[in-house]
Order: sequence, then C-alpha cells, then structure tokens
Amino acid sequence: MLFLKYMHILLVTIFVNSLCLEANSFRRYRFVVKEASYKRLCETKTILTVNGKFPGPTLKAYNDETIIVDVFNKGKYNITIHWHGVKQPRNPWTDGPEYVTQCPIQPGNKFSQKVIFSKEEGTLWWHAHSDWSRATVHGAIIVYPKPGSDYPFPKPHAEVPIILGEWWKEDIMRVLEDFVASGGQPIDSDAYTINGQPGDLYPCSNNDTFKMKVKYGKTYLLRLVNADMNEILFFGIAKHNLTVVGVDATYTKQLTRDYIVISPGQTMDCLFHADQDQNQYYYMAAKPYVNGVGVDFDNTTTTAIVQYNGTQQIPSSIELPILPPFNDTASATNFSFSIRSLNTKLHPSSVPLNITKRIVSTISVNVFPCPPGQTCAGPNGTRLAASMNNISFVNPPIDILEAYFYQINGVFGKNFPIFPPLVFNYTADFIPLELEIPKRGTQVRVIKYNSEIEVVFQGTNVVAGIDHPMHLHGFNFYVVGWGFGNFDEENDPLNYNLIDPQIRNTIIVPKNGWTAIRFKADNPGVWFLHCHFERHLTWGMETVFIVRSGRGPTERVLPPPTDMPPC
Repeated sequence: MLFLKYMHILLVTIFVNSLCLEANSFRRYRFVVKEASYKRLCETKTILTVNGKFPGPTLKAYNDETIIVDVFNKGKYNITIHWHGVKQPRNPWTDGPEYVTQCPIQPGNKFSQKVIFSKEEGTLWWHAHSDWSRATVHGAIIVYPKPGSDYPFPKPHAEVPIILGEWWKEDIMRVLEDFVASGGQPIDSDAYTINGQPGDLYPCSNNDTFKMKVKYGKTYLLRLVNADMNEILFFGIAKHNLTVVGVDATYTKQLTRDYIVISPGQTMDCLFHADQDQNQYYYMAAKPYVNGVGVDFDNTTTTAIVQYNGTQQIPSSIELPILPPFNDTASATNFSFSIRSLNTKLHPSSVPLNITKRIVSTISVNVFPCPPGQTCAGPNGTRLAASMNNISFVNPPIDILEAYFYQINGVFGKNFPIFPPLVFNYTADFIPLELEIPKRGTQVRVIKYNSEIEVVFQGTNVVAGIDHPMHLHGFNFYVVGWGFGNFDEENDPLNYNLIDPQIRNTIIVPKNGWTAIRFKADNPGVWFLHCHFERHLTWGMETVFIVRSGRGPTERVLPPPTDMPPC
C-alpha cells in the first residue's frame, strides 16, 4: 500500500511538472486593459486601451505556434479579447466573444488566454469583443512562416502595419448607450484614422499625422487591418499601385490595383514599390464605401504621408490618391471578388466538394414596434433591429460554450433555420411592412464533426439594403460564389469557383445580393457567426454554430482553462 501511495504521488508530480513545462514553453504577452488620456481633433478624452497604447501592441507569432496572453482588466468596464482569424483548433474557450464562449473579464480580474495558431500566415488582428470597446481596444497580429520557410513572393525591404480605425469625440460607451436607448442609428464618428491618427484633413491633426519613410527603389509590405466600427473603406497611395499578396492570413495570387477595398474585420497584405519622384510627398488615404439609402455615415477622409528618404522640404501641396465615389458598388465588388487563392503545392486550396448541408440565411435590417410610453428614432417611430433568418439574436445570461459543455438547459435553442422561414422576393424595391419585424431568440445550429458545409448569405432590402461583412469564428472558408439579386439554388452553383476561390474569415455580402461560402467542420467547439458592422451586431445580426466533437481524442474540444471568468 505504501508503495502504491508513493507511486501515485510520483505520477501526479510528473503530470503537474509536465503541465508547468508546457506552460513555460509558450511565449507570453502581457495585456493590461486600462484607461489612458489621448488628444485628437483638438480635444482630450479618456479611452480604454491595452498597455496604454492606441492602437494596441502588435502580437508576433509563427505558423503552428502557441502563445499565452495574460489579460489583466484594470479598466472600468467588463472586457473580452478575440483573436480575429485565429482558428484556435479545439480551443473555443479563449476565442473571446462575450456570452458566446465566455463571460467577460470583470474589472480587477485576469484571464490567461491560450492562442493556438495552425495554418495561418500573414496579417490578422485582435480586438475587444464586448460592448463597443473594440473602437480603441485593438491591434495587429503578424503570423510569420515557420523558421526556414519563405514568403511566396519576393522578400520586402520592410513591413509596416497600417491599422484603419474610427474616432469619436464622445466617449464610446456613451455613444453606445445613447444609440441603444434611441432605437435609431448611432451618431457618426468624427474621424477615420490611420495608425491612430486622423491626418492632415482634420483640425488639430497635421503635426501628428502618421508618416511612412521609404527608400527609392525598395518594395514594402503593408499589413492592413480594418478596425473600423461601421464602414467598409477604399484605401490607396497617390501615384503608387498596391499588389495584394494575402488576405486574412492566407496567400493569394498577386492582384495589382491602384486602390483596395477592405471591410471591418478584414486584413490584407499588400506590396508597394517606391518608384515615384523622390522630391514629393504622397498621401495614403482611406474613405468610406457606403451604398445604403438613408444610412448615416462619416463621409470624411483620413490620410497619412509617404515620404522618400532625403526629402527635406514639405511641398506646398500633397497629392491624394484617386479613390472611387463613396457609393461606387461596381468598383467595390469588382475588387473584392477579383481576389483568388494562391493554390500551389505548398499553399493548396482544398474546396469541399461533397456538401453535407447547405444553410441559406437571410441577413436583414429590421424594426421592432416602439414600446408603449417611449419615443423611438427608427423609421416611422420604430426601433431598428437586425436578424439572420428572421431571428434577432439575444445574448444569454451565461455563455453558450459553458452551457453546451456542462449541459445546462434553457440557455439556448438548437433551432436556427437552415432556410429562410419567410420566402419572398428578398431584394424587391418594395417589401410588405409585416416582413420587417423579426422574432427574438438565442438559436444555434448544431453541425456534425467533419461535415462539409455550404452557407449562402442572402442580403435583403427589408428596411434598408446594404453590404454586410460576415465573419465566422473558428474557421477559414472558401468564397465560392456571389451575385446580385436572389440566390438561385439550381443555376448559381453552376458558376461557382471550385478551383482557386479566395480563402477568408470575413467576406462582404453585396447590397441586395448573395455570397456563398464553404468550409469543412473539422474544428469542434462553439463558434460565433456575425456581421462585423458593430451596429448590426448590437441589433442582432448573428448566430452560433456548434460543431460536435468527433470520436477520436484529437477530435474533441480541449478541457476548459482553470481561470475561466465567472458569469
């Protein structure tokens, strides 16, 4: 008995030590969420930051590496952090969306988040996934090829993160509170930003405009992130072309244009060659693309400066890039759907061909009647809302992942429809008013492990047609098709690209059109699917996919961390 007792102690000690060695082998980052004072547009205000920085620190990792990020919440608000585009194999526990995979980290508390990279290579980003904190709580993630491997394009002279964002003079939490209380649209931002700076075209901003110094004849890799809250953006550099070589941390065939289009949530790797007059400055600039009728937006332009080394005197005028008009749908869709995956031996495209289930979901802006005794700022005195398949998502009181893992009943339903419950001409100019009101609910769709899934996002003209950037957590997907009007399930799939479709985690669904994606459900867990316009997320344009575990030990969700934030 004494021998068995000592053997038990020895085995436990070995097991604990192995866990400690595993934990110590990971690189660690320290994220302290705290308030900091920043001055923009002639005014100073307090914003929520990570480590006092805006934008926040850049994470760097290698393909197939695992890191630990210790998140300390020393701010005033609950917080969660999402690692956007990181697939987190079998590890939904630290994916980050509030009340989907975790309850928020409360002020004064800490959560150590394991971030598991797999096949990602390129630029991703991290951001808050609670309330509207991501307006200032965000930063880039750079995932390099494994040591000894190279980029599938010539090595650039230097790499520069370019983070596009928005700035409000008002406190962002007040913006959210007033927006929700009114039932209408949120107030427009006061500026767009490049690396946290509005640029020369805004008041009190030219002294701090971001400047990128370049050498003539050299090629640079721009690692672009659209951290904007509510607008798709056009972006370009005056007199310089941009060559796309990657999107959402996947490589692409090279696509050279004089501007790009990038939606909230998307990332893009672009090469540009410094080959213009060295005695001039050149603006890089971003401006909104918005084509919805009656949609409020900030119609301004943010700038930064490209300065050639040796240029001493600032020219009297700096040329802006020529970007399309704000409502140029043809230019936006032409660029967005011209991207193709690299599809080589080292970076193959394995498009699912044996589809197990097709899910068709409408994505709509809706309204609810104004409650008695209230005044609402939506159309005709209603409250604006949004839905997928006519269900406006409601956050549960505890997170869905823990409810699923521990089999807690009554938290969510499993009846998210695989086809629109109301069939009509989704993109008609005039839609009956009775179709504008959705149902409220917390409905998910359960998916069998390793099944091959096709999702068709069908935009509608209910209340107001507009583009929607749809983001799926836990997976990359293949964008096999798109079009305007209503999806035709007999004829449209005949034109799918099943050879080299772009690989994404966030894709634009065009106004009054559709986009089809495919993925293999080989990552068990609870995964959020939502529009990346923050106002639409607040209104309820989201659902959850639960991918069941498979049979083998490597096909099951990992055990939960010991320091999961309590609900």
